[in-house]
Amino acid sequence: MNTSVSPKTASKPRQNREARQQHILDATARCVRQSGFHGASMASIAQEAGMSVGVIYRYFANKEAIIEAIVANDLAEMREKFAEFDNVADKDLIDRLVDIIPMAIEHKYNSEKTALALEVLAEAARNPNVAAIIKKSEAQERELVLPLLRRIYGDDIDASTLLTRNEVIVMIFDGMLVRSVCAPDIDRDQMIKWLRKVVRYAFEMKDA
Repeated sequence: MNTSVSPKTASKPRQNREARQQHILDATARCVRQSGFHGASMASIAQEAGMSVGVIYRYFANKEAIIEAIVANDLAEMREKFAEFDNVADKDLIDRLVDIIPMAIEHKYNSEKTALALEVLAEAARNPNVAAIIKKSEAQERELVLPLLRRIYGDDIDASTLLTRNEVIVMIFDGMLVRSVCAPDIDRDQMIKWLRKVVRYAFEMKDA
């Protein structure tokens, strides 16, 4: 009798586990958006997920571990997007980056994503453990972005200047999180028009 387990069958427990983890992450995101980081207790997350608190703890040691997993998911999406630039010629990179600005604006002006991101950042300002999660994620994001910027600016620019230019570009897009709350009804077409000009200038400027 053959008692071996096929790869397809063996992968089912893993798929089920990943699906449950994602279900918990989605429930946490909803709770944090509605009640804030501190208001989203493990009990409320469990209720939102339709699970017991004990089951939640089987997957995540604490609420900070859940936040870390949410941040990791965002980073995985970013990696996937940046992988698309691997097949883009260096001379076409700026045009391609400018072309995705409408998508970036839609992402930043998504009220659900914004509420969650701002809650996590607010918690990072007072919680060193969450701050460490954000700092680690930022470092990994730079590992993705800097090689792309190096392709644009070339080898003549020093590392410090490259980091600073990256920081300025990040400030522009992260600032949208706040502006999406303060001015949610801004004319998107006008924003796309002017942001394309600003970003193109930032990328094309070779000298400080």
